Amino acid sequence: MHVSGPLSSRWTAYLGLLSALSAAFAPAVAVKEHDFKKCHQSGFCSRNRAFADHALTSSAWQSPYGIAPESGSFKDGQYQAVILKTIGDSGETVRLPITVSFHESGTARVTVDEEKRQKGEIELRHDSKARKERYNEAEQWVIVGGTTLDKEAKVGFEDKTQLTVKYGPSSKFEAIIKFSPFSIDFKRDGSSQIKFNGQGLLNVEHWRPKIEKPEPEKTEGESTESTEENKVEETVEEPKGEDESTWWDENFGSNTDSKPRGPESVALDISFVGYDHVFGIPSHTGPLSLKQTRGGEGNYEEPYRLYNSDVFEYILDSPMTLYGVIPFMQAHRKDSSVGVFWLNAAETWVDITKNKDSKNPLSLGTKSKTSTHTHWISESGLLDVFVLLGPTPKDLTAKYGELTGTTAMPQEFSLGYHQCRWNYVSDDDVKDVDRKMDKFKMPYDVIWLDIEYTSEKKYFTWDKHTFADPIGMGKQLDRHGRKLVTIIDPHIKNVDNYPVVEELKSKELGVKNKEGSIFEGWCWPGSSHWVDAFSPAAREWWASLFKYDTFKGTMENTFVWNDMNEPSVFNGPETTMPKDNLHYGNWEHRDVHNLNGMTFQNATYHALTSRKAGELRRPFVLTRSFFAGSQRVGAMWTGDNQAAWDHLQESIPMVLSQGITGFPFSGADVGGFFGNPEKELLTRWYQAGAFYPFFRAHAHIDSRRREPYLIGEPYTNIIGAALRLRYSLLPSWYTAFRQAHLDGTPIIKPMFYTHPSEEAGFAIDDQFFVGSTGLLVKPVTAKDKESVDIWIPDAEVYYDYFSYDVIPTSKGKTVTLSAPLEKLPLLMRGGHVFARRDIPRRSSALMRWDDYTLVVAVARDGRLAEGDLYVDDGDSFDFERGQYIHRRFVFDGAAKSLASVDAEGRAPGDANEEEGAWMKKMRAVGVDRIVVVGAQAAWAGKKTVKVLSEGRTWEAKMEYTPAAQGRAAFAVVKKVGVRIGADWTVDFA
Repeated sequence: MHVSGPLSSRWTAYLGLLSALSAAFAPAVAVKEHDFKKCHQSGFCSRNRAFADHALTSSAWQSPYGIAPESGSFKDGQYQAVILKTIGDSGETVRLPITVSFHESGTARVTVDEEKRQKGEIELRHDSKARKERYNEAEQWVIVGGTTLDKEAKVGFEDKTQLTVKYGPSSKFEAIIKFSPFSIDFKRDGSSQIKFNGQGLLNVEHWRPKIEKPEPEKTEGESTESTEENKVEETVEEPKGEDESTWWDENFGSNTDSKPRGPESVALDISFVGYDHVFGIPSHTGPLSLKQTRGGEGNYEEPYRLYNSDVFEYILDSPMTLYGVIPFMQAHRKDSSVGVFWLNAAETWVDITKNKDSKNPLSLGTKSKTSTHTHWISESGLLDVFVLLGPTPKDLTAKYGELTGTTAMPQEFSLGYHQCRWNYVSDDDVKDVDRKMDKFKMPYDVIWLDIEYTSEKKYFTWDKHTFADPIGMGKQLDRHGRKLVTIIDPHIKNVDNYPVVEELKSKELGVKNKEGSIFEGWCWPGSSHWVDAFSPAAREWWASLFKYDTFKGTMENTFVWNDMNEPSVFNGPETTMPKDNLHYGNWEHRDVHNLNGMTFQNATYHALTSRKAGELRRPFVLTRSFFAGSQRVGAMWTGDNQAAWDHLQESIPMVLSQGITGFPFSGADVGGFFGNPEKELLTRWYQAGAFYPFFRAHAHIDSRRREPYLIGEPYTNIIGAALRLRYSLLPSWYTAFRQAHLDGTPIIKPMFYTHPSEEAGFAIDDQFFVGSTGLLVKPVTAKDKESVDIWIPDAEVYYDYFSYDVIPTSKGKTVTLSAPLEKLPLLMRGGHVFARRDIPRRSSALMRWDDYTLVVAVARDGRLAEGDLYVDDGDSFDFERGQYIHRRFVFDGAAKSLASVDAEGRAPGDANEEEGAWMKKMRAVGVDRIVVVGAQAAWAGKKTVKVLSEGRTWEAKMEYTPAAQGRAAFAVVKKVGVRIGADWTVDFA
């Protein structure tokens, strides 16, 4: 919430950049864009882009970085050496320690530091209290595993010019470290995949003392300020020596960044050899397959920016920064995937270009004639990059999950529908919405409160006039199996007689300004201070505020929303915190900015685990700002979108991008935050939102009320059907979350992920598969559309979910499907089995003990179909002690049977402990129906099937419906009578 290539082709791109910089933007866009920096307004980005322009257009260019061979040593899977950076023609060098680590997991890591800063042998300006080192603690927040050194890694070749290391599973990976100029070529099975510094753009801005220069003389009346146009021109002139204008301080708007450490950026070019598509680095608007950023038709002129920001009414199809950052990029070509993870929490920019020259030497050994070149630029910190060599998309997400952690196993209720707006005006209003959702048979699980529930924007308080009885409100929700989420932001109102701010100040737990005093800025409450969640003492104090007897009015069904945690500072540079502010340990804010939101969400997550002694329940915390690793502590949403068709359309690639980069618990504000959606748009958005992993409607305070029961018919009924569809499929959603928790698999999957051999699907980002269900979704995202074109990625049979019609298509073809307003295009891929619950209830809690329906979508060849179901108590951590059910369903067309077995091969009673209360109660939950779509014609006339389970045999009734007019034959077995947690077989023979 907020109000407020080859050289010739590179020259072409460069000239395109000049043209674009001089172009005028539409006024509505310009206002928003001009609130945030472009590359030419960010000193370190501008310098490194100019460095790249010089390197890529100079035939005599050679990178000034080389490893001193005598400094190198290799031991136990790790190579350590010193890179020497040669400064100009002086012959003077700067020492940059480099460590290349090879891990048992198959990943590699390259870290470059700066010796003088590392040893503290530098001087800070302005009597700054900031640390002298480059920021080196990102790993402590982000990395949780996967870094055990591969002691089996071996040096394959070494001489005075290079070192070759073989590593990874079966030693199929190889790193060729070239000493001068420095570069690393990462190979898989002998073929180059990723190359560091192949274009010579490595740049580590070393420390140097500031030498005061006399001010240039100026004539009387001459202005010392540059116009915006002059600033643009400065970035494209031929450099005359080094431009020091932004080394020592930098202005943007009315703010000045003091830069006590001087210039300290790190930059590196990373080439994906033979790869035409790259994905990832959320969050941005635009296509899933990332665009080039150096101009040209259809490309961007600006690099992708990674700098968590409160971007009010963000624009679409743009590389502008948004609320969160995950610096993980993947490259894909037919049957091959690789990736890099850039571990740096400072402001970062990424340029992307593609080279289609078949003579490009980087393409040797590959069939592709296209390589993608990326240029990564960070303001400060270490150069720290992980290399993942695949070879499949699933390998990438699994290895990334091993490094940074996987999505937290969520509360089951959090997968239901969330009803939110800014703001429900009173506890009576909340209770009225709750009653009316029931009256109109609209299932939902959570209702949310934005900032107006507080007393004068003071968090951990209630407005005594409008929310006089929060406990009564919470109890009504609890009776209906529902939850309440309250917003808690990191800014604390600076006002007298407010115990929270008094403690924050007295215990010195807030972020400090550059002088070391508590930082004061402006946000919703007015004058505010910010919790420094990097501080262990601050996190411990923060946890104490959430205890039920402290945050009075909250109950066991109260959970939390962290907003504005980029952090948003209304009067700060780019609506955020000054970069020279100081955090715990005296690290500058510039070093940790992109981590800030994650640390705050992390503090809240752990606070919710300690609200009451002995209450070991999974937290639910939504965040707007995030970084790599945030997936371990909650969910995210895409921020303040608009009630417009193009924002609905853009939400799908945005959520898909989150999934492939390790943060799958994501969604967008259904209906759009700003504005008033027309009824058709709102209806289509609910249909799409029912397939977001995080499903929440939200609206601005000035938007008209739009609870789904207010819309009127036929829209209310259609929206209700979308909600009920979500709830019926909750067992399959929960199963997909379990897989994501185990190995980082995305919950909704783009075509390149599920079908990495089909190049025609790599750029498709408006349709997706759900978990391992085989459900293929293509939401309608355009006005007045009553059909969609859906691309079919394989030769398998596809059935319409609702009618069981067989979709007439073939592999790689696009088929047009009818999609009137009341219909969501949803297909079932043959060869899958998935679970659902078919009894409509008003919340997920009330479905907990319902029986299941299993749906079998028979494969084209009529043989195997498979699927999973995972279920636990949806609330506690008992699943970590084996208290769960995980079944594998196998339909064997040849044997004419459907069987259920334990998916992990556990025998009955194999749980780590004896059955707890939940497991015992689940003994009464069974399979009520089995629906077989694509049933065999030989089953016609059969009235019963044989069921075998737990030493007993019995018959269950079956109804068979023959194929007709394009619809597949299907059979329904009723009152199956087997326990969901037991082994069983249904014999259709």
